Amino acid sequence: MTMPRLTITALLLCAALGGHALAADIAATKHAITHEDVWLMKRIGAPTPSPDGKWAVFSVTDPAYDSKEQWSDLWIKSLTDDTPARRLTFSKGGESAVNWSPDSRQLVFVAKRDGDDAGQLYRIDVAGGGEAQRLTTLTLGARQPKFSPDGKQLLFVSDIFPGTAGEEDIKKVAKERKDRKYTARAYESFPPRFFDKWLDDKQVRLFVMAAAVDAKPRDLLSGTRLAALPGFGGGQGDEGQTLDAIWSQDGKAVVFSASINRDEAARASGYTQIFSVPAAGGEAAQLTQDKRSYHALKFSKDGKTLFSLTEAEEPGQVYDVSRLASFAWPMVDAKPTVLTASLDRSISRFALPDGARRVVFSFEHAGLEQLHSIDYAGGEVRAEASPPTGAIGALNAGGKAVVGVWESAINPPEVYAFGNGAPKRLTSFNTERAAAIDWQAPEHFWFKASDGRMIHNMIVKPAGFDPAKKYPLFAVIHGGAANMWRDQFVLRWNYHLLAQPGYVVLLTDYKGSTGYGEAFARAIQGDPLKGPGDEVNEAVDEAVRRYGFVDGGKLAAGGASYGGHLANWLQATTTRYKAIVSHAGEMDLVMQWGTSDSIFGREVNSGGPVWGNLPVWREQSPVMQAGNHEKGTGFKTPILISVGELDYRVPANNALMNFATQQRLNVPSKLLVFPDENHWILKGDNSRYFYSEVHGWLAKYLK
Repeated sequence: MTMPRLTITALLLCAALGGHALAADIAATKHAITHEDVWLMKRIGAPTPSPDGKWAVFSVTDPAYDSKEQWSDLWIKSLTDDTPARRLTFSKGGESAVNWSPDSRQLVFVAKRDGDDAGQLYRIDVAGGGEAQRLTTLTLGARQPKFSPDGKQLLFVSDIFPGTAGEEDIKKVAKERKDRKYTARAYESFPPRFFDKWLDDKQVRLFVMAAAVDAKPRDLLSGTRLAALPGFGGGQGDEGQTLDAIWSQDGKAVVFSASINRDEAARASGYTQIFSVPAAGGEAAQLTQDKRSYHALKFSKDGKTLFSLTEAEEPGQVYDVSRLASFAWPMVDAKPTVLTASLDRSISRFALPDGARRVVFSFEHAGLEQLHSIDYAGGEVRAEASPPTGAIGALNAGGKAVVGVWESAINPPEVYAFGNGAPKRLTSFNTERAAAIDWQAPEHFWFKASDGRMIHNMIVKPAGFDPAKKYPLFAVIHGGAANMWRDQFVLRWNYHLLAQPGYVVLLTDYKGSTGYGEAFARAIQGDPLKGPGDEVNEAVDEAVRRYGFVDGGKLAAGGASYGGHLANWLQATTTRYKAIVSHAGEMDLVMQWGTSDSIFGREVNSGGPVWGNLPVWREQSPVMQAGNHEKGTGFKTPILISVGELDYRVPANNALMNFATQQRLNVPSKLLVFPDENHWILKGDNSRYFYSEVHGWLAKYLK
């Protein structure tokens, strides 16, 4: 962490007075973290290195409380010298999905600029300079562009309306839909909505066009048997469905992963297979013939090996570890070679630097994400040089260069170079602001739970921490449940901002969390709330026992999403906490099954459908335990409930039921509804208000 700059006079004075005076002076310049510190930190996107390994391009968002004042631009950094990064674009709307031309001279990206109703493809000449040129003007926009290996063509993803054949048809249908008088939506497949959007009937497609202004795109999948399948489609993203597609190294084919059972989402697990379609047009061929999922496709430099991340999609299981797989190309035997079969951890991301014949990757473990590698042929996983704390949040290779984003709870994200010795920080967008904050790195500890599992935890201390004092404890519960608390800088539930008023924050990875192996993540099955809740309670007990500065008489708990589910469960089943905070928390398992945008996985987790008379649906629904006052539990603890009205993952009816139940039982409770937020609180002033309400609620009952 970079220290604040001191004047020459101050340095001379400190030298005269001794090292203690210097330390005191530096400490005096630091302040407790504020919401402005959290919200206004620059947000660094994943760096994309050039094919020759000489440059990296990445987005930098300059946030603001008023979204109209927020800017996002592309920046470029040399990977061969220490010259500072410089801004490459000056467009308020921002750019995404950056891809380099093979000669490392041009960039293509997606942007929505003046006159664009949807995101379009733009190209900029990095070597020669000049303004970006718009390459597409499609009614439904374009996304995920990739240059062909010879740089002459572009591959990208767009959409069509059912029954349309070409851009003129699409434009006509778009106008008809805009002009029609009724507003009803109609659905014949699940899900009808996703996170904060009602879905529509647009169909995802792959397009190829010459890398030139006014070139005409060609729909590669139009008329194919694959695209006609009722279950064909891609993953759902903010801009519509996505297809993970890349060029073959000879440029003759496009290789992609897609689903063919999307129409079964209400009754079966989805899976994605690998396909190939000729770049010149023709029928798509299915290359894998199993029920695994494949994604993050990448070719080796010589084009002889196709790499992918893969999950087994094992029937009846709630979680599968993501592993690294490879195929010889062209694919004769469609069975994958699973390179990390012996590594019981999920691979988050991987990169293929030239010449190394090793895949570098990161995986999550006990709050950290660090760098490792494995030979193309498999074998032993080798640890690579990584920062000892924090998490790698992005990773890409270009030429021999490997770049990514690293962050920790006290080091907001910056671009780093990896390999060739110790990791090297390449940018300093946030270092000065971070250095002025009085904060400490999280402290890690483990304990053995009553069920025999080893449970990992982190504690975060407030500014001005004094080990001789007593502090209330706030147990913050992560969502998922297939997730892990990381040593990273968090925007929505920032550990240090939660601790700022004078709390010790406890972060526990209960069973069901990732980062501890497949069995640990699957242990939640059939026990969605009670077992994890018990482990959170035991973690609180362990923190009180282990740390003399924790006041065991002043405890609070809270979380969001699955963490909100568990917060509601703790309120229903224990009175140890003085206050509860529940954001986007489930109240009734049956209601959540029927109103969420994801249902089949909930059946798998609970052992069967809601009509199967399985006890878990009732016995582990928080609302069903609300009146257990004769047992000394039930809803008694004061609770702050919050929800985004546009949340379709944990719909607002859960929060409404929660508040109604609290009021019925005369429990001190407060409901916050954010009409313009979804599953997360993403707007600056809403976020600031949310934190102030959490702090106020905790202060009311803990101090």
